[in-house]
Amino acid sequence: MTVATPSMSLPVGGQPPSPVVETAAPPAGAALADARARRLAAAIAQGDETAFRELYDGYQARLFRLALVLARGEETLAQDAVQAAFIIAARKLHGAESADHLWNWLARVTRQQVAKIWKQRRPGADVVEVTPLADCAADAPPDSALEECLDAALLTLPPDDREVIAWFYFDRLSHKDIAERLGATPKAVSSRLERARARLRSAIAHQLSHET
Repeated sequence: MTVATPSMSLPVGGQPPSPVVETAAPPAGAALADARARRLAAAIAQGDETAFRELYDGYQARLFRLALVLARGEETLAQDAVQAAFIIAARKLHGAESADHLWNWLARVTRQQVAKIWKQRRPGADVVEVTPLADCAADAPPDSALEECLDAALLTLPPDDREVIAWFYFDRLSHKDIAERLGATPKAVSSRLERARARLRSAIAHQLSHET
């Protein structure tokens, strides 16, 4: 299977699961999500490129949020780690028992890739602790705390910074599109984005210093 992943975006992460009552049947939405995860994993194992595209579209946004925090705001490192994770998924994802099971597998691969790339680029530097990668562990710890860390970091930014980050990452607008909204030049937008990214990196590092 040929793996081609487009530019990463920075959308909103998923919500924490609701408490489960043992005597109640799973919600219809959860059952559908689990069935979809099983279908995608099985199809990808057979080399189905349409299924791989569906997997990518469904998970790349949340994985990028996770990788961005693990990489302490280093956007390029996070993008490379997520792309590497999907390449591994195309080759090694053989099955999933549920939507949570599939997410945990992808998240662990992403964590491993962040650590690997970080060590290659920044020898001796610290990185958020990465748990060993299991083949397809169903009991992987939730990553909601890291996703909440990113949300908290974004909220510390000035409104103008949050706006331009939202346009660029959430709405996937180009520099030219943002420039037209702001009545500015693409070069000015590029500079503004760079400043916003720097503040976001600092905010993520600050949040992690209180979490770890």
